[in-house]
Order: sequence, then C-alpha cells, then structure tokens
Amino acid sequence: MRWLAQPVCRVFGSKPPRILVESPLSGHEPFQADRGMATQIDTVSFIRHEVSTMSTRSGMSLVLSIVIGISATTQLVAEDKQPWTSLFDGKTLEGWVQKNGTAPYQVQNGTILGTTKEGSPNSFLCTVKEYGDFELEFEVRVHDKLNSGVQIRSKTKSKANVAQQANNKAAKKKKRKRKNNGVGRVFGPQVEIEAGGAKGAEAGYIYGEATGRGWLTPKQRLIPHKHFKDGQWNTFRVVAVGPRIQTWINGTPIADLNDPQAFETHPRGFIGLQVHGIKSGAGPYTVAWRNIRIRPR
Repeated sequence: MRWLAQPVCRVFGSKPPRILVESPLSGHEPFQADRGMATQIDTVSFIRHEVSTMSTRSGMSLVLSIVIGISATTQLVAEDKQPWTSLFDGKTLEGWVQKNGTAPYQVQNGTILGTTKEGSPNSFLCTVKEYGDFELEFEVRVHDKLNSGVQIRSKTKSKANVAQQANNKAAKKKKRKRKNNGVGRVFGPQVEIEAGGAKGAEAGYIYGEATGRGWLTPKQRLIPHKHFKDGQWNTFRVVAVGPRIQTWINGTPIADLNDPQAFETHPRGFIGLQVHGIKSGAGPYTVAWRNIRIRPR
C-alpha cells in the first residue's frame, strides 16, 4: 500500500513534456496529459475515481501525492513558458543606441549590419533596456578576418569604475596600452564571436571586455574549436542565471562559466553588438546579426 500512495510524476525531454501518474490498481491505465494542459486536468474527478477504489487512508495519501506532483509540474510550466521578446524588428534600430566608436550600424535585408571603420575603437550597438537573468538567442555571420562579440549584462564606466580599475593589480599587469578606456567605456562580460579558421578559435567563450581581467573563461577551458561555421550564419544561445553563464553554438555546448566576481559587478545590464576596431589599412569588414530574441529566466 505504500507504493500505491506514491504515484510517479515525470517530465519528458525536449518535446512537450507530459505528466504521468502511474497507478498499480487493476484495470487502471497510467493517467497522462500534456504539460501545456496541466492546469486543465479534471483533477477532482480523477482523484474521486481513485479514492473510491481504496481505503480512506490510502486514498488520502494518493490525493496528496497527486496534488504535489501536479503543483510541481504546473510551476515548471510557468517557468518554461516565459514568452520570447524580439530585440530587433528586422526593419529599424528602434530600442538600440550606439555607445563608443564610430563604426556604422544599419539595417540591411532584415539584418543589423555593422561595418568596421578605420581609426575607430571598438563600437557597440546596445539595447536601451537592461536584463538580469535571461536566455538569449541570435544568429550571426562575421567576416573571417574580424573579431566580434555580444555584450551581456554590460554597462558604461563611471568615474568610480575607472578609478577602481586603475587601482586593480590585475589591470596594472596588462602591458598593452588601453584605448578608449575612460568614463563612458562599455565594459562587462562578452560572448566571443570569431571565425575558426584552420586551427579553430574561441567563439562562444566569455571575455571580460574592458574589465581588466581578460578572459573570464578559465585558461584550461579556453580550447580552440571549429563549431563556428566560417562564412555562414551561426546560431548562438546564451543562458545567464546568477553567476552562471552558459553558451551554445549551433546546438553544441561551448562555455559553462560560474563567476561570482563578474556577477557581483555586473548582475544586470544591456545587450551590446560589437564591431571591433581594426588596424590601419585593414578592412572594411562586416558582421551581421538577425533573429535576436530574449526571455527572462
């Protein structure tokens, strides 16, 4: 009778999950329903039917188990069904604003097209809105010779930020001269975008743009790969929840970073599309984005 009082609630894979309550009672088939219909189940009728075949004590235990299972699944439904919001309407740059640099951004054939400009530092087209915990998806295509990226939870530096970084020991160890690194500079976690070439590259790993920390992805995990399809459209997925940031490229997991330090300084912020600065005499190169959407987590 103990086993009778413990129905099983399962959630199935990537397809629309179902609730399955297994009952060993003779003559009763497993009770199942699509997750999307969880809140529409005639729970009362089902419970009455089961209870009528059992003792009061066992029946009450079954009722409690079913209610707990359905309640938990209904909560999952609410979490999983957060609606997507498109960040780009395919026609205008409404909801976006450029920060830093002078590289031009324009709408072309349903994409946001960024083009390098000689003499310009890194440029960023940023969302007006800020985001904390989220799931972000976008498609991107970049010139083989251009390094790019997408900022997440980013912001611009204040006087306090600049002073704090100037006193940071890690930042002082950086030998190369930093340009455009004063007040107003975009900084924060960045999802790397670059072609793999013959030996692979670091697309999908997390870099600390203008944070003074360099790569946030640990060195031992910074392994070049070729999951990015050079010269083609690539689908990125980014999930940021608390200090954890996960990325995928074309469905392949790339980074799984847990960085409390980055989360402490950047718990929320804007999304930014980067056009990297280039050397004199190089370019022009382009990078394009489309199908950019986000939802809360």
